[in-house]
Amino acid sequence: MKKIRIIIADDHAVLRSGLKALLHCYSQFEVIGEAGTGLEAVNLVSKQQPDVLILDLSMPDMSGVDCIKEIRSRRVACPILVLTMYDDEEFIKEVMRSGANGYVLKRSADTELMEAIKRISEGKKYLNESISQTLIDTLLRTTNEEYDSDDPYKMLSGREREVLRYLAQGYTNTEIAEKLFISPKTVDTYRSRIMKKLNVSKKSELVNYAIRHKMMGT
Repeated sequence: MKKIRIIIADDHAVLRSGLKALLHCYSQFEVIGEAGTGLEAVNLVSKQQPDVLILDLSMPDMSGVDCIKEIRSRRVACPILVLTMYDDEEFIKEVMRSGANGYVLKRSADTELMEAIKRISEGKKYLNESISQTLIDTLLRTTNEEYDSDDPYKMLSGREREVLRYLAQGYTNTEIAEKLFISPKTVDTYRSRIMKKLNVSKKSELVNYAIRHKMMGT
């Protein structure tokens, strides 16, 4: 049986070692490389052409999303499985749209990782079970009545609320990007979307909105 060749990209050496040891317990998997930064991951994947890349989103020098985009821009078809702690709905959607093939939460790795690897190596998509249920629930309850213009928790997504809170606290796009592990350009996109949804045109209005709805400490 042909083995599934895997590269592990995570900035924590201990976690990489743990994943490598776990995967070596299964004869169908073979770890052929490790990367500790986003750039290392991009270059290693381009060179080794693995069957699967396991990628953490919190990487030095390049965000996980930018790493995925860079790999795809190089026309590398390697399936990418994101293994992360972040379970925000909007973030998950952004990651999958960027070109990832699967998304597994680290807390579920012991029960779902192997299945996810096999699934995406066969050309399929995989989402963590709890994430799938959350997205389904969101889809089922999304109706026009939910978008109350005076309720920020219905008007804004979870990621938009995070960005709004940081903006209201005075953080720059670059600082917010570093905190949320996304690009400054993505932060700017969120900012524009927030201002459009709230029908405001000035940063001071965003601050007032956040204070009025007690979002500064959420």
